[in-house]
Amino acid sequence: MKRLGLGLVLGLILAVALAACGQDAAPEPQVVEKEVIKEVIKEVEVEVVKEVIKEIETPKVSPELLGTLEGPRMNPGTVPTSFSEAPMLAELVKAGKLPPVEERLPREPLVIQPVHEIGKYGGTLRRAFTGPADRWNGLRSSALDSMTYVNWDVSETIPNAAKGWEFSDGGKVLTLFLREGTRWSDGAPFTADDFVWQHDNMWMDPDLNPKPPRQMKSPGSNEYGTVEKVDDNTVKYTFETPYYMLVNFMSAANNMGGHAGAGCNARGGFGPSHYLKQFHAKEAGQAAVDKIAKDEGYDSWVKLFKFKNCWQLNEDVPSLTAWETTTAINNPTWVLTRNPYYWQVDTEGNQLPYIDKIRMTLAEDLEVLNLRAIAGELDMQSRHIDIAKLPVFMENSIKGNYSIKLDVMEAGSDFSIRFNLNYDKDPVMGKLIQNVDFRRAISLGIDRDEINETFFLGLGVSGSVVPADANKYNPGPEWRTKWATFDQDKANQMLDDLGLTERDNQGYRLRPDGSGNRVVLEHDTIRAFVNNTVVAEAITQQLKHIGIDFFVKEVERSLGSARCGDGSMQSRSAWGNAGTEVVFINGFGGIGPAGAGSCMGNAYGAWQASFGEEGTEPPAPLKKAMELYNEGVGAQESERIAIGKEIWKLAADNVWELGVVGQAGAVQGVRVVNNNLGNAPSRTPNFNTYKTPMMSRPMTLYFKD
Repeated sequence: MKRLGLGLVLGLILAVALAACGQDAAPEPQVVEKEVIKEVIKEVEVEVVKEVIKEIETPKVSPELLGTLEGPRMNPGTVPTSFSEAPMLAELVKAGKLPPVEERLPREPLVIQPVHEIGKYGGTLRRAFTGPADRWNGLRSSALDSMTYVNWDVSETIPNAAKGWEFSDGGKVLTLFLREGTRWSDGAPFTADDFVWQHDNMWMDPDLNPKPPRQMKSPGSNEYGTVEKVDDNTVKYTFETPYYMLVNFMSAANNMGGHAGAGCNARGGFGPSHYLKQFHAKEAGQAAVDKIAKDEGYDSWVKLFKFKNCWQLNEDVPSLTAWETTTAINNPTWVLTRNPYYWQVDTEGNQLPYIDKIRMTLAEDLEVLNLRAIAGELDMQSRHIDIAKLPVFMENSIKGNYSIKLDVMEAGSDFSIRFNLNYDKDPVMGKLIQNVDFRRAISLGIDRDEINETFFLGLGVSGSVVPADANKYNPGPEWRTKWATFDQDKANQMLDDLGLTERDNQGYRLRPDGSGNRVVLEHDTIRAFVNNTVVAEAITQQLKHIGIDFFVKEVERSLGSARCGDGSMQSRSAWGNAGTEVVFINGFGGIGPAGAGSCMGNAYGAWQASFGEEGTEPPAPLKKAMELYNEGVGAQESERIAIGKEIWKLAADNVWELGVVGQAGAVQGVRVVNNNLGNAPSRTPNFNTYKTPMMSRPMTLYFKD
């Protein structure tokens, strides 16, 4: 019998537990509470589970899961001359509570040709989220307010909320052209003032941003660029050095990628200045904002301001998104309702979105979230769907009336190990971690194919951190296996050559300080999309054979961040290296240390972020990669691609992050889709950088019946 993956075993245990509750393997659309499940599982005899396993082979993954890449087209022809709107908005117009749709749209709205057909209005899209920290759940499904974006296959950067742009002065000046007549969700005009005010009063305000993000720095320099208003619909950015990457930063999930994604931190590139002025000390006066803060329970005007500018928390903040928050994320149900001033239409002039509302229901436990999806209670969900349960999803898809789609990520690793290259709490371990041959030996000691088969159902690609072969930054097939094959003999020899020749009576290597203690590589895990703890524990068993005690401990997300910040972490697994599909977008993060709080090395990260003015100068290979990154940010795309390939060669050779298995669809790639939901593509690119599944334009989804 074919070896069963862990996901199937868990699914079978779940099936037995549900049967013990008197339910079928695919529960009726109702929530099976996690505590009930736990109690039932405790009572299920292990022998019963064994008998079930004897009878069932692992279901084969259908080739149809990996469908054909497809997506909607932007601006396929002329702008429609007449427009239509959702019935709920037409009623408001009739009642005199809204202007006609023609007056709510810009003169040149963004026109979208849906992937399959023109949709129809109405309905509520059901999703699940895991609590107030799960803000990207809504941002990925609802919030596309960036000035630029990418086309459906991610082959080029295109206009989005902005109409277009042009570079001048050798790339030092970027002029951004807005869509005339665009309005915030409260009907106020969206103009160049919203960019200038955000820059001057948020980005560069020392109270709101003591250290402004580097996206507005001239590449290779600590000098910030300037933002000027040319006229209401034209914004000019000026820098000391060429900055061709700026339009790409404006398209992505970062500090320049839009108000909804970064407003909570007083960033984003623009903001609703007409609304925010009343909460800003310089605009409204210190006494006035202090009083508002006190009355609303905040201990400073800064915290008040950031709340007021937070898309998912403040139901009153104006937005440019397709749906806006009407019940905040800190409630058991997070509700988003259509924006009556949204600036997109389909090819027949129907104002988007088609769907009225998105309702996300709290599932504090990922098992409960996946149970709801299995039961058919969610209309479209890929975030938090567990690839290990894919066989269970497949078995229950007919009863649940859903289809499963697999969207493979181009990042190199769905599971990886990041090393803290500045670790110094234990000098002996710090010296080992900083030694490239130690990191290489650890990498050679891992049987990636076994990990792939056991935890990723054999769907992934074993290898280093370099992106997928089809990715334009991929440096070549030989770099997939660079220090990323399974070779215990070579790993043992390399560790011997480092002087780690003494072992204890269980075969573990002893520290070189004569203490008689083992070499223990501590490893933090955070559960996020992949059950990183279980995967890491399997690697623990593999590394025993090269004498390394790989000590795994699961930590809560905020604690994990704190351990990155104070440098007490030796290594960790969390989100793989998602976001590195476009090597320059992520601020060097996921490649090496980026920023003073980097999990891969605080001191080196501070050096990278400050262009050498702070932190510690890194070793030559890492310094070279950082310099190449700075060069690429300022370069045009043809040069940038070549530079990106060189960065990946350095990353693979030096194993700053150890890739294990990638491209399995494990990170937000298993998409559960209600069969009644129209315009859901067969397959969409999976780019964390660009907020997947936003490339498929969820505002064109609709319910067929």
